[in-house]
Amino acid sequence: MSATLPLAGKETPIPSAPRDLAPLLLVPVLMLAMLPLVGSFPTWVTLTVAGLAMGMMIFIMASGLTLVFGLMSVLNFGHGAFVSVGAFSATMVLIPMRGWLEMDSLLINLGVLALAITVAMLVTALLGWAFERVIIMPVYGQHLKQILITMGGMIVAEQLIHVIWGAETIPLPLPTALRGAIFLGDAAIEKYRLVAVVVGLLVFAGMFLTLNRTKIGLLIRAGVENGEMVEALGYKIKRLFVAVFAAGSALAGLGGVLWGLYKETLSAAMGGEMMVMIFIVIIIGGLGSVGGCFIGALLMALVANYAGFLAPKIALVSNIILMIAILLWRPAGLYSKMRT
Repeated sequence: MSATLPLAGKETPIPSAPRDLAPLLLVPVLMLAMLPLVGSFPTWVTLTVAGLAMGMMIFIMASGLTLVFGLMSVLNFGHGAFVSVGAFSATMVLIPMRGWLEMDSLLINLGVLALAITVAMLVTALLGWAFERVIIMPVYGQHLKQILITMGGMIVAEQLIHVIWGAETIPLPLPTALRGAIFLGDAAIEKYRLVAVVVGLLVFAGMFLTLNRTKIGLLIRAGVENGEMVEALGYKIKRLFVAVFAAGSALAGLGGVLWGLYKETLSAAMGGEMMVMIFIVIIIGGLGSVGGCFIGALLMALVANYAGFLAPKIALVSNIILMIAILLWRPAGLYSKMRT
């Protein structure tokens, strides 16, 4: 039998992997399924927007950790420390400039908020760099030691927050222009929740484009698959690791600022309290998957909101029920490692 050979000079295109669209449909299907159960369209709109806003904030906090795990295989249980430090660092801008925040000007309020977020991200990025150099680097590849030493790092960070900012909770009221709600007919949508949704979408779009459309993203994804090959091509994969860790810490700081304003109070333990939800989101989405983390965060927040309205007792365990359902369907999570 003769084999058919490709003609010289013609390139055979590499077939693209089929796209897995099933997880993408979960969020809209869930929202539409809840409409008849809620009964009232305005109430459904309010619950849905609130859930989306909460999901975006959780995604921002969890995205840095899932990126670090996907590239570096580091189980950083101290990630919550960056959330707390980011929120408290923002007070260095928000409290002295409180008079500016009390002005009824959206532009001025957003400008001060942007400055506070910038400071928080810079502080947490530097802290993340130091955390990786001092605490993480000696225990690469040793997951049990990573868990123990990073949990210890979070405890130390919480105590340092008490030393620097005090042990009492700090009130963090919303800027004047972001208080209140916008009414769409009978549906009330809080202004701050809309801002959180926009910020979350921008962060996701930025991460998606960086990972899929830039050389740095290509190196990150290649480092996930074969770090030794990336090193052989002349790239310093260790420097990339440090940069990713710092970027993940900065995202945690951003999420801490948004969450602190959402709760309107700050405490040193706020980051540690968020770690359970963050890890549930990462497990649901698939370890190391930014896209899965995004969908998982939205699902968890929406389910919690809908359950809180329809069955408050079930709302307490809704996150666990959702995680079990997803893992029974896909034991590895919604998406595999680093697939956006």
